[in-house]
Amino acid sequence: MSAVGVVGCSGADNSTGPGELGGSEAIGGSQGSGGANPSGGAPGTGGGLGIGGTQSTNSAGGATAVANNTGGLPSTGGVQATGGKASTGGANAVGGLTSSTGGSKQTGGNSASGGATGGNISTGGAPVVGGMSATGGTKATGGAATGGAAVGGGTSTVNCSGPALTGGTQHCSSNQTGTTGSFSWSIWSSGSGGCVTPYGVGAAYKTTWNNSGDFLAGMGFQWNETQTYDKYGTITADYAYTRTGTAGGYSYLGIYGWSNNPLIEFYIVDDYYSSGPPNITWGDGVLKGTFTVDGGSYKVFTHTQVNQPSIHGTTTFVQYFSVRQTARQCGRISVTAHFNEWKSLGMPLGNMASARLLTEVGGGVGSVDYTTATMTAQ
Repeated sequence: MSAVGVVGCSGADNSTGPGELGGSEAIGGSQGSGGANPSGGAPGTGGGLGIGGTQSTNSAGGATAVANNTGGLPSTGGVQATGGKASTGGANAVGGLTSSTGGSKQTGGNSASGGATGGNISTGGAPVVGGMSATGGTKATGGAATGGAAVGGGTSTVNCSGPALTGGTQHCSSNQTGTTGSFSWSIWSSGSGGCVTPYGVGAAYKTTWNNSGDFLAGMGFQWNETQTYDKYGTITADYAYTRTGTAGGYSYLGIYGWSNNPLIEFYIVDDYYSSGPPNITWGDGVLKGTFTVDGGSYKVFTHTQVNQPSIHGTTTFVQYFSVRQTARQCGRISVTAHFNEWKSLGMPLGNMASARLLTEVGGGVGSVDYTTATMTAQ
């Protein structure tokens, strides 16, 4: 749980940080069936036999009744059928309305910007562990990630303008974990002055900090390190939040967690206080590739932490990063799609220990309020 800094700054020790999901596309529209043929008139009188009554043909906006008549007087009846408006994009139904196709595309998520750049990573105490795993929610579609290509995400139904939440119990210990509802929360810092407040609504929470050093808080899944990520089905996170204040030399908002055997600390970074995305190329950091998911492009990095705090004591371990190149504060993160991409780049995860919606900062005074947040694994 060490925090990571951006290129161009110096003066601190190495640690780690967090990472957010794109909007979704609604598809649909239904196909309308054709209307009924208008019924025809009676045979004509006075000489010949009226044949057939009325015949309906297609016209724009309905059908027109035409009376056919042979051998006598015109047959009575056969009124003009009225109908709906012709809609674009479909084939005409015989004798009735044209079919409709379509649906509208829904975009989502706003890009967050602003803040200051700079700073190196800081060191701190050991990450917190514990809590219970959560299940539930709807399954998001996904698919394996391929380098440089777009991969599938789920359909997000996140309300990016949801109401503010209140209530919950505030926790301000610098190294603590617990459960609220079916989700696990955690708080960790190298200093003091930070708090987390789970709302008890999904994985929604608010966190605040005040010059807390390397400060990290999150809420989501805690597992028992017995299964790889693919055994949990498709893992997704939906979120919307607002943020205030400053974040010191570095910041990561999105998804954060650990696996064991191998011991990996991982981040999916969707937002940051800095003016541009973190570039994890200091030290032995290396860019492994780029791919697109959830409507955004992510750069994938690895970095090694040497003798730093971990979920299993102070040791050396590798960090994985997916860093979104256009920041956002609302959307869906198709977590499994990132894991699949990492695997394809020779970056496997071990048995899963945790995955949480994250806030991590390297100082400053501020807050992040996740008013909409949930994670699913099924």
